[in-house]
This record gives sequence, structure tokens and C-alpha cells, in this order.
Amino acid sequence: MFRMDGAPLLVATEHQPENHVMKFGIDLRPEALAAAVLLVAPMLAAAFCPASSERLAKALPRTLRLFAPALLGVPYVMTAQAYGIFRWGWLVVYVLLPVAVAFLLDQARSADVSKRGNWRDYAVLLLLGLAVDLRWLEPAWPAKLAALGKILLLDGGIFGFLIVRRLDGVGFDLRLTWKDVRRGILEYLLYAVIAIPLGLWLGFLHVHSIVPAPLRVIGAFVFTFVFIAIPEELFFRGWLQNLLERRMGRTIALLSTAVLFGLSHWNKRALHFNWRYVLMAAIAGVFYGRAWRAQRRVGASVLTHASVDTTWSIWLR
Repeated sequence: MFRMDGAPLLVATEHQPENHVMKFGIDLRPEALAAAVLLVAPMLAAAFCPASSERLAKALPRTLRLFAPALLGVPYVMTAQAYGIFRWGWLVVYVLLPVAVAFLLDQARSADVSKRGNWRDYAVLLLLGLAVDLRWLEPAWPAKLAALGKILLLDGGIFGFLIVRRLDGVGFDLRLTWKDVRRGILEYLLYAVIAIPLGLWLGFLHVHSIVPAPLRVIGAFVFTFVFIAIPEELFFRGWLQNLLERRMGRTIALLSTAVLFGLSHWNKRALHFNWRYVLMAAIAGVFYGRAWRAQRRVGASVLTHASVDTTWSIWLR
């Protein structure tokens, strides 16, 4: 078996400890798997049952809306205890950070009468964005399981923006319609026409003359869709571009978000400023943003994003 980048995966053998298994090259223990389910479930519930978020926002008393995010510390405890790396300091971070996000966004909702966005909204986005991009919290997690920490932060953002802030126009609905599919594929093709020649010329892309197994392509797409495209599109398009549009207008917000999206890739796959990656990601951000704003639905931009990343990981990396 192989990873998305073509490297061989570790395969479980009879000599490995009985209390865990090797999945996707990761020492995945039952507690970590349960924690992953607990973390992914709220994201998927909000995406596939958007009406439930509205009902929850109306039903929860203010005190619960503010302090319920503290429960996000539970998946950290489950995972860290299973691997023997539990630290009280990290638990405090994972309890207080989501609560702080809820408090800030509660204040933003009260202060933002015009619904044009508030400095607290951007403070939350900056905090969450830097924590992920600079990997501030990765040391809290076992090797190769840092993605759980990112999903935890995403859940905190989802609860904050959808349940506490009740930000409108996000379009976090992954029940794909025909219009979503058509728009998502159109923006993917338009980007491919520009990005493939440019990427090859820059030496960023490299063609692999392979015919991958269909299951590998499907697996890569599903993984990318859930763990990469959904978090990034919700953050950059559903929240950031959505808020910037209220201050800057559609075009400037689209371009500004694309630039910031590109800059978030400055340290990817390199030890220095990876300007090729930044450029290619910024151009991609334009097409992701176009897909989202066509109907203000994250599903369309997630489809474009997942298609681009899967094509790159399978044929052009």
C-alpha cells in the first residue's frame, strides 16, 4: 500500500503490540480512533445537517453556548493518555482556547449591529489561522496525529461562528447540488488550464506517467475532501472571504482572501519561503473563491479544492 505521495505504508504485523493497529502508516490506537470520531462528527453534522446548527443556536442558553466548547478538551485527553504524553498545560490550552473563541464571538455578535464584521471576528481567525499555520499546538499530539489538533480547532471555530456568532452567508452545506458540482468542476478546469502549464514551467509540477488504481484515487479524493478541503474552504471562504466582502466588496475580498490563502502555504514542503507554492496556491484561491461566491456555498469550493489537490498528489507532484 502507498501514501498519497507514493511512499510505502507500514503494514500491521504479528509482532506489533496488540492494543493498537497500524493504519495509513500511523500507530493508531483505539482511543485515538474514538477521539477522531468525536472530532470529525461535529464538523460533518454541521455540514450535512445545517438546520441542526440553527436549532442548537436557538435552544442553548447563553452560558452553555459559552462554556460547552470546553468539552473539546476531552478528545485531547483520550489521545494523549493512550500514548502516554498527557500534559495538564495542554489540557488547559484545549479547554480555554475554544471557550475564549466563544466569548469573543459572543461579544462580536452583540457589538456588530450592522453585520459588517467586527475586529473580534478577525482576531479569532488570526488566532486559529496562526495556530495551525505555525504549528503552535502540534507538540501536544502523537507523531502523525497532529491533524486531530487541527480538527479540534476547526470544531471550536464552527461552534463559535455558527452557534455563538450565528454568522450568516457562510454556506456550510455539503449536501452537494447539481449546481455545486457543475460550478466546482468548472472552476477546477479553468484553474487547470492556467496552473498546469505554469507549474510545469516553474518546475513546481512534475508529470508522473502512471495509471493509479481507482481505489487509490478515490481514497486520495475522500481524504483530501474531508481533512484538507473542508477545513480550509470553511476558514478561507465561508468565514474570511464572507466577512471581507462586507467591508471591501466582492472583487477585493476575493483577491485578498486568495493572497492570504497563498501566503498560508509559505512554509509547505520547504524550509524557506516557498514562493512557487505561494503563487500556485494564491491563483488556486481565486478559483476556490469564485466557486464559493457563485452561490455562497462551501460545497462547491470544497469540490474544486479536493479535485485540484487530488490531481496534484496523484499525477503532478
